[in-house]
Amino acid sequence: MAPQQGTGAGAEAERPEYAGHYRLESTLGSGGMGVVHIARSASGMKLAVKIVHAEFARDPEFRGRFRQEVAAARRVSGAFTASVVDADPEAERPWMATLFIPGPTLSDHVKQNGPMPSSQLRRLMAGLAEALRDIHRVGVVHRDLKPSNVLLAEDGPKVIDFGISRPKDSELRTETGKLIGTPPFMAPEQFRRPREVGPAADIFALGSVLVHAATGRGPFDSDSPYVVAYQVVHDEPDLTGVPENLAPLIARCLAKEPEDRPTPDELMRELRSVAASYDTQAFIPAQRTSAEGPPEPPESSEPSEASEAEPGPKPARKGVRRRVALVGGAVAVLACGVLASVQLIDGGPTPREDTAAHSAPAAFGAWDVKPAPRADGVPQCAHGAGRVLCAQAGLVYALAPSDGTVLWQHSVSEEIPGGPPVVSGGLVQTSTDGGRRLEGLDPATGKQVWERRLSGSGSVRYGGGTVLLTGADGTVTGVDGASGETRWERRMPGVGAFASFAGDPLAYATRASDDGSSTRVTAVDPGTGDVRWEARLEGMLRPVAARDGSLVFLSADWATGNTDAVVRYTPASKETTRVALPVPRQDAIAGVRGDVVYVLATGGSLEAVDLDARKRLWHLETSVSRGSAPVSDGERVYFTAPDGRLLAVDGGSGRLLGQTPPRLAADTDRVVATLPTPVLVDGHVYATAPDGTVFGVDARDPAQW
Repeated sequence: MAPQQGTGAGAEAERPEYAGHYRLESTLGSGGMGVVHIARSASGMKLAVKIVHAEFARDPEFRGRFRQEVAAARRVSGAFTASVVDADPEAERPWMATLFIPGPTLSDHVKQNGPMPSSQLRRLMAGLAEALRDIHRVGVVHRDLKPSNVLLAEDGPKVIDFGISRPKDSELRTETGKLIGTPPFMAPEQFRRPREVGPAADIFALGSVLVHAATGRGPFDSDSPYVVAYQVVHDEPDLTGVPENLAPLIARCLAKEPEDRPTPDELMRELRSVAASYDTQAFIPAQRTSAEGPPEPPESSEPSEASEAEPGPKPARKGVRRRVALVGGAVAVLACGVLASVQLIDGGPTPREDTAAHSAPAAFGAWDVKPAPRADGVPQCAHGAGRVLCAQAGLVYALAPSDGTVLWQHSVSEEIPGGPPVVSGGLVQTSTDGGRRLEGLDPATGKQVWERRLSGSGSVRYGGGTVLLTGADGTVTGVDGASGETRWERRMPGVGAFASFAGDPLAYATRASDDGSSTRVTAVDPGTGDVRWEARLEGMLRPVAARDGSLVFLSADWATGNTDAVVRYTPASKETTRVALPVPRQDAIAGVRGDVVYVLATGGSLEAVDLDARKRLWHLETSVSRGSAPVSDGERVYFTAPDGRLLAVDGGSGRLLGQTPPRLAADTDRVVATLPTPVLVDGHVYATAPDGTVFGVDARDPAQW
């Protein structure tokens, strides 16, 4: 039988009659990797069949990507994805058949009906969060979530097209220099480190998709995909028109750093506070009518294809005139405003800092508690006012360091904590509602002393007894931690947040140059807002500690974003010390003790760098996929793993000394958004785990953990 004719040009215009046992009836559309057809099985079941383009079928890399797509789609088939019926990735023209899903794409729906109202947007968000939960729990990252890859079926949204997804156990890698994805819906790390992205990138894409659904445009729009890329990495999202009840949660999805974004489980819990129950009415709203009559609904399809740097939707904003660098034909954009978020605790260490180990009380014994047994998520803890202070799922509480006794609890409005509580101005400080609500609590009782509500969201940091609020327009406000009253306010363009460190009187903002060749460091007095000094240093730097009048930074490679050196700057002498790492490290975090910097990277690589000796002391592969920021007492280094283990390494030799048992959540496939740093104080280590446990152990005896 002669082949049926379809749409297209050249060889693709001539459609094959069958794919395997499935008869192809019509062509739905064509994308980057192949053509999608409507097909029927022998029993009459309607399917969507994707067939790889003939020229790509001969390309080993595209065959590899298609095998990966089939494997990923099979792993994630569920209520919110298109189920795979059959596939043959080894055929002359590889193909995959999925169930046909009636309903328009989100992209087509918004074009024909305009922005979604709040109730429909919330249902969309809940459905997509659940879909991403199912995708992530089987170890897959989608990497190209966008409106054209979301189908609006009657029973909820369906995520489709896993053409550039990556199972975490896959060995397939993208070609060097090739940027894959859709810029308006890509996360900052996809531009900075395109070969290595995690589940949090899908959460960023979800935020962009929801802004599109709510407004008809994206949070970062321009005529040029390169300008879009720059805005994604550097600029604040435009949330104008997003419903107020969902804007704070969507803003958190669009956080620049992956660890600051919520997980799908956290999103679903947050949405329960937006509406008492999920609406079960049909998902697709009535079509908008006009004088010319109702528009024809688009015929639903399986995935639009993943593009390689396709432009995406047209913008609603104009006037962006910033430079973007091109490397090897791909966009290579890195954060110009690299600003660490390290919280300062008056008189005590922060989760990213350490204190000298003192003699532990003889009566201390290891303990573990679950202060909020019905709450989800990993507790985030710090030490201050003689207590272990924690935030978890709508609750702030204080524990006795000696035995974990709950001293007090205080309910807060937000289920997902933005970080551990902080003692500032003599009070325990909390920030909820995406930075819109601040509270100062009595450290002895947990009772509210003051409350402050803000009109817009922004970053919240702490310096000495001052709360530093930074708005998207560059306005910085210093708030008295003791009273909640404004101390000072001024415009500081280019400042997105501050870094502050225990025992240091200043707060620091950093901003890298457009080409990543230098970083401007601004030291600010938190009490007055006065700038004490400024310096421009070589490289793209992120501050990690302040020690004895010097600042310690991690330096990132401009092209890849990987950490390539440790840097120390002493303002008094203007002396800079730079120690290069033998191998650049991905997503590195660091802890500092004296002159030694401990660097832990994705994949579990831990190394000690001596700034005085200007060399690496030792290196250890811990086999931890990713860890918390390390802390050290000089003799040992401590950090936590995603499964709740606390690990200890010899600070002198890099030898593993001991570890606690795993403490996994009931849902062992959950993806943890952040790994809270262990707290080291008075010879004890306090840590937390995904099952909600807070525990304390003797820092000096890891072998007995």
